[in-house]
Amino acid sequence: MFTVLGGSGFIGRNLVRRLRALGHVVDVPARADLPLAGRDLGHVIYAIGLTADFRTRAFDTIEAHVSLAADVLRHNAFSSFLYLSSTRVYANGQDTRETAHLSASPLNPSDLYNLSKLTGEAICLASGRENVRVARLSNVVGPEEAQADTFLGALCREAKAGHIQLQTALDSAKDYIWIDDAVDLLLRIAEQGRHTVYNAASGGQTSHADWCAAIQSRTGCTVAVNDEAPTVSLAPISNERVIEEFAFAATPVLERISEILGMSGSGPDTDPRPST
Repeated sequence: MFTVLGGSGFIGRNLVRRLRALGHVVDVPARADLPLAGRDLGHVIYAIGLTADFRTRAFDTIEAHVSLAADVLRHNAFSSFLYLSSTRVYANGQDTRETAHLSASPLNPSDLYNLSKLTGEAICLASGRENVRVARLSNVVGPEEAQADTFLGALCREAKAGHIQLQTALDSAKDYIWIDDAVDLLLRIAEQGRHTVYNAASGGQTSHADWCAAIQSRTGCTVAVNDEAPTVSLAPISNERVIEEFAFAATPVLERISEILGMSGSGPDTDPRPST
């Protein structure tokens, strides 16, 4: 049995779909039903989180990334517990291996997300419970990205309107992972992982220029960049651990550009994206 906490979100919903297709019993509690004190939850995947609106919802961010996870770890029986974190925790450094020393500043409002995720990771790893693991996800993309409150989602919406206006430089780059790859990898980590922390990432960088060229080839939109737009990039994410342990090979996300734009025959009801 699996319990997916945060099963209404994009990643959680796809995890639930895959697990049920594999024949697993899956419980997807609503937020209103938490905490679940005293219950045996089987294999837990903790996918509760805030993304774009964390700066204006500080208390909700701490509750989602720390408090609720701590409650489950303290009060529930489970076979395994996988906490979904983010490769954004590497933002202030160049070493992106799972063993890296990480830094963040409480004086920087943008670091609240990183600090809360790291605190969630810390309570998981310090809980004393067996089979507790952390997966740091890079930028997960999927079909109908225009419905998502993400950088790529904004590009897709602007392209459909005919013009992309970039606020950051074309050579800005991040690691992106296709949703099916992410789901498959997370399930393997949850059930078979030998380590406590994993990067769930493609291991490659996709630049803004790459995305814009691929989108232009499908939509014919125009692209412009703001004057003095900054270059915003994370260091390449190390995925050597998942390659070595699971023989992981990522799908090149640019090959899925038609699905990302919703041009491959998948209607908007196939997998609607949440706003956060």
